[in-house]
Amino acid sequence: MNTVEPTVLVVGGGPVGLTTATELIRRGVPVRCIDKADGPSPLSKALVVWPRALEVLRSLGGDALITGRGLPVDSLKYFSANRPIANVGFKPHTKPVILPQPDVEALLGESLTNVGGRVEWRTELLELAQDGDGVTVLLRGPDGVERRERFSYVVGADGASSTVRTILDIPFDGATYPNTFVVADVTVDGPLQHDASYYYCSPRGVLVIVGLPGGRFRVFTSAPQDLDRDNVPLSTVQELVDARGPGGLRLRDPSWMSAFSVHARHAARTREGRVFLAGDSAHIHSPAGGQGMNTGITDAHNLAWKLAMVWHGDAPASLLDTYEPERAEIARAVVRQADVQTKAWMLAKPYQVRLRDAAVRAASALRLADVGFVPWLAGLKARYARTGPERYVGKLAGYTPGALAPGEVVWDSRAHCRTPLRTALDPLRYTLLVTGGPGTLPSDFLDEVATKYSDLVDVRTLRADDNLVDGFSAPGGRRGAGVLVLIRPDQHVDGVARFEDFALLRDRLGELLRPGRSATLLSLPAAS
Repeated sequence: MNTVEPTVLVVGGGPVGLTTATELIRRGVPVRCIDKADGPSPLSKALVVWPRALEVLRSLGGDALITGRGLPVDSLKYFSANRPIANVGFKPHTKPVILPQPDVEALLGESLTNVGGRVEWRTELLELAQDGDGVTVLLRGPDGVERRERFSYVVGADGASSTVRTILDIPFDGATYPNTFVVADVTVDGPLQHDASYYYCSPRGVLVIVGLPGGRFRVFTSAPQDLDRDNVPLSTVQELVDARGPGGLRLRDPSWMSAFSVHARHAARTREGRVFLAGDSAHIHSPAGGQGMNTGITDAHNLAWKLAMVWHGDAPASLLDTYEPERAEIARAVVRQADVQTKAWMLAKPYQVRLRDAAVRAASALRLADVGFVPWLAGLKARYARTGPERYVGKLAGYTPGALAPGEVVWDSRAHCRTPLRTALDPLRYTLLVTGGPGTLPSDFLDEVATKYSDLVDVRTLRADDNLVDGFSAPGGRRGAGVLVLIRPDQHVDGVARFEDFALLRDRLGELLRPGRSATLLSLPAAS
């Protein structure tokens, strides 16, 4: 039998595959990334990047491109039969950015190049078989030659028609909406706010208009089922906009038009042995809420650090068991919420429309969206089920097990600047954060962490003046007792305990980590 090559094969060169490959390589894991296409797709497809995915992209060096090419969204405006029913504005920490998929792929492609990786285009996966030691695949390269190769793990990030999922015979259950939908990227003459997204609902169908960077707009609308999908003239889209929109809008100069069906499906499982599914290969849904690309990027972010730690021997293989339940929970919520939104858009019976409109008006008037819906869309409400000690219960000092660490702005003494806390955390290692009020720090535990886990756990103290400093010190000045917070490399809180309960974290570190390797993280220059 061939020796297992110490590599991960990533199948798919879109946003999910690029994120996976870049995150793995920057953590020192050799990766091959393949895609059967000739090269990146020029179609814009996904548009909206929400704050949590923006954090991931910025951590990969994309801040300059996001700032230079992205269009921040000011608000979501909802209409029913052309009557305004809600205007949902965004706060700075929940504001999404319109960044078409080709720009996201260009950002991630440059990040992959910067860490020494590349996409092998015109390279196709034909067969896959695995055993307890690795995965054997049959690949056909651009020269037409077929070769069998061996990998430690395979990640299927190859989209809704995933070859990886098909080979594994994993069911992709769900439904297809009965409606046909049309999308068009066009210039729109009319009184539209370019940094807003418009939702027009009527018994005749739904119309969504979103501003694009550069001054154009995307028009998304339901269409008659008998529409010729291979021949959609601009005049047909204009008629649909006239029937559903506010009037006075003239469409011209289309750069892309397409008709398609919308599906809501998810894979029966997203892991089989050493093979994982991520992004559209694992779940697809209505574009309502703009969650597709975002969910895929955060799938990749969740999986890559775990694969890297296990591959290096820094964590037991059981860490990989957490990928499927954590991300399946998120995917189910996304598919469910997109389905609810899509069906709400399409309501036609008068009493249903009245109930929907009343509910939306009430939620808007009470600012309920600011509390739940918008932060959820932004990706900031994701909370994984507790996997640590049973006494990790509830919130302490603002830290909730399973949830993201807070995004409060702190002074990072290491970077010498003010930055959100999550941005200041080490993306390679776990962080043990000391915060809260007075108390006696457990010296034996601190010594153990400083010596035994120095390569795998970054120790920081958040003081009362919001100064984030290196190492252990007494934080003081904050309400409540002093607490210790264990934060994962993906900025989700693993556990939090008061100083006197430090043994919970000591035992947890013993479960999670296998110390011994000196870790290094490849630096990423900014994507241009």
